[in-house]
Amino acid sequence: MLASSGQAHAAGYRYWSFWDRDGDTWVYATQGPSTARPSDGDVQGFRFSVSEDSRDAAKPRGAAEFATICAKTPARDGSKRVALVLDFGTSADAPSGETPPRPRTACARVPEDATTADALATVAKPLRYDTNALLCAIAGYPRTGCGEQISATEPTPSTTPRDTSPSAESESGGDSGGDQGPSLGLLAGIGAVAVLGAAAVWQTRRRRSG
Repeated sequence: MLASSGQAHAAGYRYWSFWDRDGDTWVYATQGPSTARPSDGDVQGFRFSVSEDSRDAAKPRGAAEFATICAKTPARDGSKRVALVLDFGTSADAPSGETPPRPRTACARVPEDATTADALATVAKPLRYDTNALLCAIAGYPRTGCGEQISATEPTPSTTPRDTSPSAESESGGDSGGDQGPSLGLLAGIGAVAVLGAAAVWQTRRRRSG
């Protein structure tokens, strides 16, 4: 049963979170995409959602097997393959007036020393950043907004229907603190993804000066 839309609950933040695949489990990334250097065969994910902090952040949904995602991308000397799971969230996560694309996967072939930021840039353009180099959009979604706070009275994924299909891994939020700004966990998560923007800007400047 759904709670009424006017019921007060803890505020959340709408943003892209970054994840590592460990066996059959998604683990919130401890490094930013611009410093994480995945190995050939690794699987990493990004999920767009509303959450209070990293403890209740929704995980990427759907298939996440490297052998499936990169089945048509054979190994090649001097490069590595990184499987990426891109989950654009649910209608409950979406900014007003926007419809999230379906989750998808991509196999990025990048140089052996490439970061996750490099891999994402090869398969998910256009990327959008704010003036602080925070990652705001992957593959053009969402069109607007960037890590904005959702008010304590606005409906969030905890009070609106989520995708309950068999392929969905539903990670609902907990009942943590009130509207006192982002927690350290959320700031760490957003900060980690923000580094992606700085890396992209550096790469662009390097190419232009080359």
